[in-house]
Amino acid sequence: MSDLIAQHADLAPGDIEWLHLLVGDWQLVSDLAFADLVLWLPSRDGGFVAVAQCRPSTGATVHYDDIVGSIASEGQRPQLEAALREVRSQRPREPRWFGAYAVREEAVPVVHAGRAIAVVARQTNLGSGRTPSRLELNYVESADDLMAMIARGEYPVPNAATGPRRGAPRVGDGLIRLNSEGEVLYASPNALSCFHRLGVIGPLVGQSLVEVTSGLIEHASTVDESLPLVVMGRAPWRTDIDTRGVALSLRALPLTDHGHRIGAVLLCRDVSELRRRERELMTKDATIREIHHRVKNNLATVAALLRLQSRRVEIPEAKAALDEATRRVATISLVHEFLSQTLDEQVELDGMLQRALRMTAEVASTRTSVRTVQNGSFGLVPAQDATPLALVLTELVTNAVEHGFPDERETGTVQIDVERSGSELTVRVADDGVGLGEKDVATLGRAAGSGLGNQIVRTLVTNELSGSIEWSEREGGGTQVEVKARLRDGARA
Repeated sequence: MSDLIAQHADLAPGDIEWLHLLVGDWQLVSDLAFADLVLWLPSRDGGFVAVAQCRPSTGATVHYDDIVGSIASEGQRPQLEAALREVRSQRPREPRWFGAYAVREEAVPVVHAGRAIAVVARQTNLGSGRTPSRLELNYVESADDLMAMIARGEYPVPNAATGPRRGAPRVGDGLIRLNSEGEVLYASPNALSCFHRLGVIGPLVGQSLVEVTSGLIEHASTVDESLPLVVMGRAPWRTDIDTRGVALSLRALPLTDHGHRIGAVLLCRDVSELRRRERELMTKDATIREIHHRVKNNLATVAALLRLQSRRVEIPEAKAALDEATRRVATISLVHEFLSQTLDEQVELDGMLQRALRMTAEVASTRTSVRTVQNGSFGLVPAQDATPLALVLTELVTNAVEHGFPDERETGTVQIDVERSGSELTVRVADDGVGLGEKDVATLGRAAGSGLGNQIVRTLVTNELSGSIEWSEREGGGTQVEVKARLRDGARA
């Protein structure tokens, strides 16, 4: 819609925002009116262009094809021009014919800051030809009030809770009409059913809704502070009533006439099942979070036991093996600590990996000061891939520090380059150390994959990350390891 407005008209940013607010909440008006709504914008060349349209979910539509972007016909222009010029609604006496059915059309100016900036065409299909019910009459009367507010610049309300909000009620869910004192003038059958589930006995018409609602709330239960304002129709807000095992979602739309409140429309919806599922999800999420936390604690305990055992071992090879096992367990523990802080199926690993790799380099280096540098971003990584990816990178950084920098080196750098394209991930871990060619036979064997650490890396890359790994000499000296992995479905860069 913004593109169409910029292409055909010169509107101020405030006017454009007002039109967006209207379109964001006019499905409600369309459903109440049983009518299609078309937003016509006056163009620079003197015509009118359709920039938005809405079809009713409560009745037959007029336009089976989208007309957004089309130009108003010569027969429509006089009515649209009159509504814009006179700043009042225009309704011809005779209906227009669209093929085989008649359409009653009304042109309503859209007023903002005292100026008519566009026109809403309200088009009602008259093809049914049946007598309207009491429910339909109340719907249409409510729509008439809202259309009159549009023509006076009193609707939409900027701070109103619109339909896209979770659990927001719709017209068909239940409607109650209130007078200016908050007394019920009409309640649809669905609305009566909603309140009967709460425990209301008998009809609602003629009663003060705030008194009825206050009698339903259980003692010591939590109540939204906005509830009285909503049930009296004084504020265009949304709230919930959750009592006696039933949850109702309520939304109020105050009806005004030149700033004076004349009544309200209250929409209600039974969201008991939705709230029950939300509570179940919250319980499951809390359980998963607690499991990750307990696994982290258990792994930390295992790492502490391995560290304690390492201090008591005098054989250098056994001590080194226990230290490596401690580091690997600590890495897994760090991942679980990170996962316990989020409930998403995909996680942002950059911050955690940078911290883990920096600590790994500090622990692995003895006399040489080795810094880690990361270029690129891992993006969002599936939680299932977080642990194997973290283990692979910490093993590679440890291997680079331990075997790439002899004790006579004072400083060194391990660079991690990350390239991401969808689910394809390429990571290069390169050091500026002595390189493969200058290492002794034992060290070369470890780098080529005979050591336990590199065997773990190969297994994780091949089996868990569905990828490949390759060691090579780094240009300019040092060693480079390239890991190619395919992340699980749904990963985003």
